Amino acid sequence: MPESSRKLLSGLALLLGAGLGIGWLYSQPLTGLLVAALAALAWQVRWLVGFDRALHTRDFRLFQHGDGIWQRIYSRLAFERDRARRHKREYRRLLKEFRKSTDAMPDGAVILNEDNEIVACNRAATVLAGLKRKKDRGQRVDNIIRDPTLARLLHAEGELPGVDIPSPAEDGHWLNCRVVPFGAGQKLLLLRDVTERIALNRMRRDFVANASHELRSPLTVISGYLDSIADDPDLAPELGKPVAEMQAQARRMTTIIGELLELSRLESAGRRGEEDVIDIAALLAECRKAYARDDEAPGITIEAGSTAKLRGRRDEIDSLVRNLLSNAVRHTPADGVVTLSWQAGPDGAELVVRDTGEGIAAEHIPRLTERFFRVDRGRAREDGGVGLGLAIVKHVLSRHDGELDVTSTVGEGSEFRCRFPASRVEAGRPIPLASGAEGA
Repeated sequence: MPESSRKLLSGLALLLGAGLGIGWLYSQPLTGLLVAALAALAWQVRWLVGFDRALHTRDFRLFQHGDGIWQRIYSRLAFERDRARRHKREYRRLLKEFRKSTDAMPDGAVILNEDNEIVACNRAATVLAGLKRKKDRGQRVDNIIRDPTLARLLHAEGELPGVDIPSPAEDGHWLNCRVVPFGAGQKLLLLRDVTERIALNRMRRDFVANASHELRSPLTVISGYLDSIADDPDLAPELGKPVAEMQAQARRMTTIIGELLELSRLESAGRRGEEDVIDIAALLAECRKAYARDDEAPGITIEAGSTAKLRGRRDEIDSLVRNLLSNAVRHTPADGVVTLSWQAGPDGAELVVRDTGEGIAAEHIPRLTERFFRVDRGRAREDGGVGLGLAIVKHVLSRHDGELDVTSTVGEGSEFRCRFPASRVEAGRPIPLASGAEGA
């Protein structure tokens, strides 16, 4: 027990004892004890009132000297106050250094709370996004940077890949936005100027499109002459095979150019435009007809589990289905089965292409939608694959707010699952799976 507490208790005991003794002399011991207790209480109340007044006036001269309990309370209070001041100075120093370091960053950084309100931002964020540190503090960032893509990113759960949005501060500039967890109940919005990358991608896309257009005309002329030569009855027998090979390569080049033009169109086309209500079950049946007379093609089965329709661009969805179906047919033997499935529910719809082909190794799946990526390059040349079909699929899904999920087992087959949100599904009458299945 501290010395001051012992002294307080000892003094209180002596005072109460004295009051009891004096009261006993006058045959009123309880009265004497009560008077002594009231005197002790009044003494401590006097010190308490004085301490409260000192807290308001900051004049603690009465409590600076002595070894009583109130002097010890003041000493502890002064110690904690000095320590708080030191911590505050250290906090300000660290905060100043932190601001200097974040201001030196070339990328913008915006600290957001759980309601996406701005807590703080660095200097780069004020330049890149036009934010104002003091004025915009406490404002929702999606009310200042108005972009639907950024709004979806901010409200998504978990860390998502970055999105590119036009700069709100400077026309013609682009920002890449990422959101990462930051502290308790906070997140960090990172902004990076990607104008140069966007410009380079646009130049590459324009070059591919222009080159493909320029190659299409001479290739058409070459194919025409090759067809005429092949149909010539006076063609020497030894030239038949070379001409047929040239025709095959010309057709392959035509396919490559067509897919390059389609991919360039998808990349450069805006999201707006007239959309159709597409009967997916009918579209699947139409795409299957292309392989009806191909004896080397596997069996193709359609499972239409819903009459719901999809809202989107019909030509793009048609390209998506044909590319997925072509990919499945190329990698499935003639005795295998390719299944086209269409299902819809409250959470959206799924278009699934499943095959019993050779399958894909796990390490190749993340790269399937890259341009010109082929798991087996030699075999892909032989069967006509050029590695652009799944890249087209990815862009079509992106333009229709969809996602692609690929699962595969080597030697057993692959499944390409396209998910569409409920906002793009036109409700239809559910039908049993058995009545919607059609054989090849």
